[in-house]
Amino acid sequence: MSTDIVKSKKPKKAPTGGLISEYRQKQRKKFLFVLGGLLLMIVLAIYDLSIGAYNLSFTDVYRIIFERFLDWNAPKTTPALVVWDLRMPRILTAIIAGAGLAIGGAAMQSMLKNPLADPYTTGISAGASFGVTIAILLGFTIISGSAGIIVSAFIFSLIPTAFILFLSKIRRTPPTMMILAGIAIMYIFNAGVSYLMLHADPNSAAAVFNWTVGTLDRVSWKTLPAMLAVVSAGSAAIMYLSRQLNAINSGDAFAKSIGINVEKLKIIILLLVSLVAAAVVSFTGTIGFIGIVAPHIARILVGSDNKFLIPSAALCGAMLLLISDVISHSLGPSTIPVGIVTAFIGGPLFIYLILKQKKQVW
Repeated sequence: MSTDIVKSKKPKKAPTGGLISEYRQKQRKKFLFVLGGLLLMIVLAIYDLSIGAYNLSFTDVYRIIFERFLDWNAPKTTPALVVWDLRMPRILTAIIAGAGLAIGGAAMQSMLKNPLADPYTTGISAGASFGVTIAILLGFTIISGSAGIIVSAFIFSLIPTAFILFLSKIRRTPPTMMILAGIAIMYIFNAGVSYLMLHADPNSAAAVFNWTVGTLDRVSWKTLPAMLAVVSAGSAAIMYLSRQLNAINSGDAFAKSIGINVEKLKIIILLLVSLVAAAVVSFTGTIGFIGIVAPHIARILVGSDNKFLIPSAALCGAMLLLISDVISHSLGPSTIPVGIVTAFIGGPLFIYLILKQKKQVW
């Protein structure tokens, strides 16, 4: 009898096998979601290639791409020229820019533990706009030609980041102060742009406005590799640091307890995000809401694990920008800049996501 009592008091072992199996099943579902999102993005990109003044069907675009890969040196017909030389750079720009901004937004939100953070939080877009304004209105560029505007935008977009890095160097800057410093710099640069625009002639002012409104039509096959190289390298580095971002997301104290230099890591993440965002803004202008909305959507679908959140956010950002591009080229004969479309879509969508979110995930 006593033996039975002792046996009944033995603690039951936890079903570790079931927990491991459940964890692997969740990871498998996340992986399949990323794979499915990649396939959906490809289909959406091919559909976007068929939208425009020159009428092409989805099957026409698929046939042109397939024939091109079979014989790369074949002479181009008019439909092939439209697809490859006019529309393909724009579609690839949408994928690269959307993915880069979304990755930067996911990294900034995890690092600052703030759902309102995005790649523009540090004032990057305002700095780029000021650089473009100086290049167009005052003719001040480091190199001549149209590339001078891009270089000027890139250099000035990094100035706000350098200032925030300087603040974090002279004193320990909490996340809230980083955001406030970025907002302050944004207002300063916007004031500079407004002052210069007041004294500009109408043609130059219109040129500045056309640049600041986000568009995908500036990038060509000649300039696309530069944007692709910076965004790809920066995004890959951020993805490599996903485990450290997970640790920071759990709290600075926890990250320090496992040997992570939190201050150094935040500076590295901030610099990488700034480089990616600066490369995008320098070629496309300011395309808003992608860096905020896409990480929110991905976080709802796959959770806060940055190993899956970052690639999922990249896919969501690319698809959001592709959808915006489809809309911008479908509304009438004149194309609406994609930055306006993303604002119309992203604003209400962001409000909906905020209202739907019932608990804090940071």
